[in-house]
Amino acid sequence: MRLKIIFTPKFWVTIIITFICTMIGTYLAGMPYLNIIGSLVLALIFGMLLQVQPKITRGLKAEAGFISNKFLRLGIILLGFKLNLNTLMSSGIKTILLAILVVLGTITGTYLLNRKLGVNKELSILTASGTGICGAAAVMGISPQIKVSSDKQAQKEEDQVLAVAIVAIMGTVFTLIEIAIKPLLHMAPDQFGVMAGGSLHEIAHAVATGSSDGPVALNIAIITKLSRVLMLAPAALIIGIWYQKTTTNGEVSGKRKLPIPWFMAGFILTSIIGTYAHFSAGLLSILVNAAYIFLGMAMAALGMTVNFKVLLNRGVKPLVASFTSSVILLVFVIIVSKIFF
Repeated sequence: MRLKIIFTPKFWVTIIITFICTMIGTYLAGMPYLNIIGSLVLALIFGMLLQVQPKITRGLKAEAGFISNKFLRLGIILLGFKLNLNTLMSSGIKTILLAILVVLGTITGTYLLNRKLGVNKELSILTASGTGICGAAAVMGISPQIKVSSDKQAQKEEDQVLAVAIVAIMGTVFTLIEIAIKPLLHMAPDQFGVMAGGSLHEIAHAVATGSSDGPVALNIAIITKLSRVLMLAPAALIIGIWYQKTTTNGEVSGKRKLPIPWFMAGFILTSIIGTYAHFSAGLLSILVNAAYIFLGMAMAALGMTVNFKVLLNRGVKPLVASFTSSVILLVFVIIVSKIFF
């Protein structure tokens, strides 16, 4: 039974290593310039850097795999406390509709572009999800819905890392682009906030861009971005069902079941609890910080298992697809922001 792994010394060594990576990433994410990268991606990078010393990671593959799988789900569940449903609903039907259109259109468009360029199905889905919803957290949240046979598991883990890297690069590039073109857009702060939250990939990207135009833009950017984060649960369910129906029986091991993402149910439940249970701001902050710690540890563990040669060989085409769809998304959200907000 896999749970026996938690009683082994190697597991606790891996816990300590991934926790250190996460803490360093969290600290650096608070610094200028690095804040647009975000703590999750930094944790992934530090996990990857550990492979410079193979002796550290060679004997910890199973433990790292366990942490990246289980801590991911726990982190996603706790992340629900970040979503205040009342705040999202008060933002108006326009913001929710924009989030639905952005998520649906970006995921569909990015997936089709990837497939047109010859990118494999699983990587196409993960890149599209990260671009359309909320970056690294979306990649890791959608990934459990992609059930593959045991011989494809290693490639799936590589796809996860590659998708996270792509959305991190694209999010950072477009953060800089949006800040640079701000004077040319002649937008009111609320319009600029809608553009930032509606077009950028990570929450960190939306925060960095929105804050460049003042507190009003920052607040609107966060609300708009969280409206997209809210789409993570239904997107996971829909993608899981679609993937199962479009994948032949021979490609997936075991019985085919309805892919209900139970950890996403936990995500929705914690959103409801955080909204209506009247927790103190301090407690909610602790729970959200814990979510990012667990997600960071999952990312660091994933980085410990990366195959760098594969990433370099397979990264160009999905990067092109993500860039193209990000350009289209930005233009669309600018137009919508100017007309409707």
